[in-house]
Amino acid sequence: MSADGLIVVDKPGGMTSHDVVARVRRLARTRRVGHGGTLDPMATGVLVIGVGRATRLLTYVIGAGKSYTATIRLGQATVTDDAEGDVIATTPAGQVTDDAIRAALAALTGEIDQVPSAVSAIKIDGQRAYKRVREGESVELPARRVTISRLDVLAVRRDQPDVVDVDVDVTCSSGTYVRAIARDAGLALGVGGHLTALRRTAVGGFTLAEAATLDELEQRAPDVVNLPLAAAAERFFPRRDATADEQRVLSHGGPLDPVGIAGPYAVFGPAGELIAIVSERDGRARAEIVLAPA
Repeated sequence: MSADGLIVVDKPGGMTSHDVVARVRRLARTRRVGHGGTLDPMATGVLVIGVGRATRLLTYVIGAGKSYTATIRLGQATVTDDAEGDVIATTPAGQVTDDAIRAALAALTGEIDQVPSAVSAIKIDGQRAYKRVREGESVELPARRVTISRLDVLAVRRDQPDVVDVDVDVTCSSGTYVRAIARDAGLALGVGGHLTALRRTAVGGFTLAEAATLDELEQRAPDVVNLPLAAAAERFFPRRDATADEQRVLSHGGPLDPVGIAGPYAVFGPAGELIAIVSERDGRARAEIVLAPA
């Protein structure tokens, strides 16, 4: 069976994130596998997978910032805001200038209130929004505050009449919908827009440079984990080293004295083993999750 830890997968197009988890369960020979942030079937790129006790780190991975390269097509709006949905409106976009495109995208940077795509995994009264849309309901989701810290235009391509393809590089907070950026840019320009390509290039500090394809994982199964639990935690969190006495207290859920590290942070034992993820509050350092084996 595979060790506890994280795998950075380069997800192929056409698979859901759950499909990737199912494949890794088979390769790692364990049911205890999860992912750190959904990628749409159309999208490719970085999908962080947790195996064994490392699944408990995924809540932090999900909240990490993310980077993408994407292609926005102006001149067509779709029901899903991406190429997987039916086109619901077409407006010739050939006359839209490069300057106008750059200005519309610049207006979508920084801290903004973004309405998620109606065809999203957000739950409304216990049911996924995309399921309600597919059943013919009209869904309106409330705006949420997100941060788009970088939205660079890489290229503006006019390869076809009436549509303009815009290649962009995006860095944003967790919860941002790149599809919604395409939709909102198209709305601002009066021509409609949707996403035709999306590739996630980073999640937190995990990048495509260290990502493995499913074929590569298949070849080395069941040894599929490329970041063992302790190494994964050290990559993702500030580090604190504990004494043997502190290790004993913390591994049983007790608090430690604070040391002034902005949390959450990872606490390691004298032998370098990961004990817990800790945060400091009310004058104590308390475990958010204990990861030392029972």
